[in-house]
Amino acid sequence: MIDMKYIKNIFLFFIFTIAIFCGFFLFTNSQAAHANTINLNLTIAEVYEQRSNHNPDGIGKFYMGREIARVMGHTGAGWLERGSREVEEQPSKIVDALKLQSDSVVADIGAGTGYLSFLIAPHLPQGRVFAVDIQPEMLEIIGYFQEEKNVTNIKPILATETNPNLSTESIDLALMVDAYHEFAYPREMLKGIVKALKKGGRVALVEYRGENPFIMIKSLHKMTQKQVKKEMQAVGLVWRETNNVLPQQHIIIFEKPNFV
Repeated sequence: MIDMKYIKNIFLFFIFTIAIFCGFFLFTNSQAAHANTINLNLTIAEVYEQRSNHNPDGIGKFYMGREIARVMGHTGAGWLERGSREVEEQPSKIVDALKLQSDSVVADIGAGTGYLSFLIAPHLPQGRVFAVDIQPEMLEIIGYFQEEKNVTNIKPILATETNPNLSTESIDLALMVDAYHEFAYPREMLKGIVKALKKGGRVALVEYRGENPFIMIKSLHKMTQKQVKKEMQAVGLVWRETNNVLPQQHIIIFEKPNFV
C-alpha cells in the first residue's frame, strides 16, 4: 500500500530544494552583475597608472598590471600584408575557428590593412564586416583593396582611442588580431565593444602567447591567457574557450552574457 504521507514529504522536500537552488542562482547572478557595474564605473585615474620607468616598447601607461604597447603605425602596413604571413601565422585558420554564420555581422577591431576582414568577408554572403581602425590611412588602404577586389560587404569605420563607433547591439562578433595590447584606452574600448555586441555575442582575441618565451615577438606585443581573461572579465565578458590551432598565437573566445 502506498504511503501518501511519505510521498507528500518527498514532494515538499523536492520543491524546497528547487526553491533554494533558484534563490542561490539569482543571488549569484545579481552579485556578479553588481560587481561588474562597480568595475565599469571606475574613473580613468583609478583604471590606469602612468610610470616614468618603463619598457621602451611601451607608452608608460599600465592597465591591470600590464604595460600598453606602442601602436604600429600605418607606415608598417607592409608588414601586415607580407607574403609570408600565411605560412608564419596561418591566419586563415582563424576564420575556421570563429564558426561564423553566413549572415553574421563581424567587427574587425584594429583592422589595419583589412587582412582579416578580407579573409572573413567571403564567408558572410548575407552578413558584413565592419573594419574598424583609428588611423584614416589604414582605412584608405582598405578602401583601395575593396575596389581592387570588388568586395562590397566590408564597411570601414574610423574609431577613436576610446570608442569603436559601433551602434548598440549591432554585431555578433568582435575580432581583435594582434591589436588589443596596443589599445591606449583598453577599458573604454572594451566597454564600447560590449555595448555594440548583441546578447550572447562573442569577442575573439588573437594574441601571441605570452607564456612562451621562445616566440620571438617583443614581450609587450604578447599576452598570457591569464592576463587576457582578467581584462575581459573586468567588463563582464565570460570566457568560453581557448583555441591553440595557430602555431604562435592563442585564439581566446569570450561571450557577452544576458545581464551585461
